[in-house]
Amino acid sequence: MKLAHARERHAPAGAPYRLHAALDPDATQWLDLESARRRATRGDDRLAHNSSLFRQPITTLDEHLGRGLRVEALAEVLEGFEKSDEDDDAVAGAAALTFGPPILRPTSLRDFYAFERHVATMWARRDQPVPEAWYRLPIFYFSNVSEIRGPGDPVWAPGGSTELDYELEIAALIDTPARDLPAERAEEAIGGFMILNDWSARDLQRDETSVRLGPAKGKDFASTIGPWLVTPDEFADARATKGYDLVATAEVNGQELSRGRWSDAQFSFGEMIARASADVRLVPGDVIGSGTVGTGCLLEIRDESGFGRYLLPGDSVTLRVDRLGELTTPVIERPSR
Repeated sequence: MKLAHARERHAPAGAPYRLHAALDPDATQWLDLESARRRATRGDDRLAHNSSLFRQPITTLDEHLGRGLRVEALAEVLEGFEKSDEDDDAVAGAAALTFGPPILRPTSLRDFYAFERHVATMWARRDQPVPEAWYRLPIFYFSNVSEIRGPGDPVWAPGGSTELDYELEIAALIDTPARDLPAERAEEAIGGFMILNDWSARDLQRDETSVRLGPAKGKDFASTIGPWLVTPDEFADARATKGYDLVATAEVNGQELSRGRWSDAQFSFGEMIARASADVRLVPGDVIGSGTVGTGCLLEIRDESGFGRYLLPGDSVTLRVDRLGELTTPVIERPSR
């Protein structure tokens, strides 16, 4: 199941996003789940009596999780839907919609550091080996959930920075309360996966990390997620080692610069979530980032790829992950305040 927040492309400014589900594997047709819920309850008034899912309007995924429901519960609405005619107003083509972040207001964002090639490159630039602790412990930092972007939302370098970089990652959404999870069961807390672009201002980050604290302003200005949330059942046949045998790529202005595989991760999402939940509560709406796929940023490959620079206004960055779709972001000048 693929889920997305979407609204009509020509909707009035400020129109709210509504929760949609894809009706086909290529995500070309999308079903408005609230329209489908209303139709279902009109056809069978027992639904609202028997299921809390049908008792209240379906608005956003955030609200759905806030009611104590898991992502997979929405499949009941999707599976019971029958298209009525060619002009069904509950269904829209992807070209007619604008998509927002799959979770509009994440409760937290923990970003890990799970791909050895990326980690080794970062430490090699300091003329140092990868710390031994990295091989034992999934390491993460907390990012900023107030600056979440969705598909097509612009990003710009923060003030004082001239080294804007993308980072190609996968993210998991927690959809149930959890604490002290064992690694072998921790992935049961995942409601779905999505692409994450963990933007970096490398010059600001370099200064911050020189004093062994952070990252802070080198990271907190933007995180882009999307284009939709895909439930774990859609990946079952691709399981391999610590992840899934799926390709992840990054393009700038149509030129592929980064390519890696999810299955190259040193740590599984189960291991990362076990670490994240140790002695603390995870709550529905928490986002867990994988860290950068090997070669998945300009800091690693800008010279060897021939690209030779960091991002500038006018650039367009597209991240792709098999079965997760593609996430495109325009880079613009920093807006005046």
